[in-house]
Amino acid sequence: MTIDQTRPAREEGTDEPGRLYGPEFAADPGRVYAALRAHGGVAPVELAPGVPATLVIGYDAALEVMRDPGRFPRDGSRWQQGVPADCPVLPMLMYRPNTLSANGAVHARLRSVITDSLDRVDTGALRGHVETGADRLVDAFAADGEADLIGQYARVLPLLVFNELFGCPPEIGDRLVEGMSGIFDGTSAEEANAVLNQATRDLVAHKRAEPGADVTSWMTGHPAELDDDEMAEQMALLLGAGTEPEQNLIANGLRLLLSDDRFGGDLSGGSLPVEDALDEILWTDPPMANFGATFPRQDVDFHGHLLPADQPVVISYAAANTDPSRTPHQRTGNRAHLAFAAGPHTCPAKGHARLIASAAIETLLDRLPDMELAVPADELEWRPGPFHRALTALPVRFPPEAPRP
Repeated sequence: MTIDQTRPAREEGTDEPGRLYGPEFAADPGRVYAALRAHGGVAPVELAPGVPATLVIGYDAALEVMRDPGRFPRDGSRWQQGVPADCPVLPMLMYRPNTLSANGAVHARLRSVITDSLDRVDTGALRGHVETGADRLVDAFAADGEADLIGQYARVLPLLVFNELFGCPPEIGDRLVEGMSGIFDGTSAEEANAVLNQATRDLVAHKRAEPGADVTSWMTGHPAELDDDEMAEQMALLLGAGTEPEQNLIANGLRLLLSDDRFGGDLSGGSLPVEDALDEILWTDPPMANFGATFPRQDVDFHGHLLPADQPVVISYAAANTDPSRTPHQRTGNRAHLAFAAGPHTCPAKGHARLIASAAIETLLDRLPDMELAVPADELEWRPGPFHRALTALPVRFPPEAPRP
């Protein structure tokens, strides 16, 4: 793959841009962020080999970018004209006619369909869906005395919940996750994007033919009257936000609870500080580490750096949250983190996402309170990719539990 793009924002005499790819970044992104802080609130990076961008790593700088869509619009259509079709980060950053890529009145119209439909979700019923799905998954491995909480739990549960909330048949749901996982990993991204596009369109067609009491049907019946293409794009966005990051939030929360004495020490005593652990994760290890790309329409002088026109300006939620000048001494109960973004593009489902993760973790630990990691925490491996913070596996062991009647 080759790419012809303006070099990333930098000051004269600085080092080469940070690499947000490869096994070293996946294993220890914090080291990369720490090195980039020498540049100030923004730094030059490569999202993939030969794909330059500016990474916003300062807390105040991140808020400024996210709250100023006039200078920092979301539409990357001009950028992608110079990007080859096999660019591994193209499916994540390309223009799509969805609320994430839109600005102004178009953004308001598309977002209203999502927020109005999500507002109709009964949170009590949502918790019930999570607990029922979680119990079903635990039943499948409880007698084994061991499990991989990624493949057997955290990856599967958000899909079960998504399928229930959105009226999605399992066959379509499987293809949705296949496509979305490939896009996040940046492996066979072009093929994965094709799988995702077809699956979302199949879901929209299915719900137009057989509407029900679900989010997809409420969206198709919304007064904004989205067409099939608009609907499919919003569904892809909601799937991306509702499965892959949710999986990571659940898994990263479990990893913390099982490996950090501040939290894990209380598990066997029946006190499950799940909300505290989620606060910690959303500050220090957010499930989407770097995202929210914007594309200035002209060169921008920002905090002493020249940001080239039509080049991605990516928000590092992980780096901004751990900005040494803003990191709070006490994170418990502190919701000022940027894990769900800020400004006009704040995640519209952040309450739902947190409820799902909390119920998923609580149900698992209630069923298997003596669970422990099967390998040392520092031997856990992380999936590649510049955008997410995702474990490849989370092996655990526990006293086998007899099947429930």
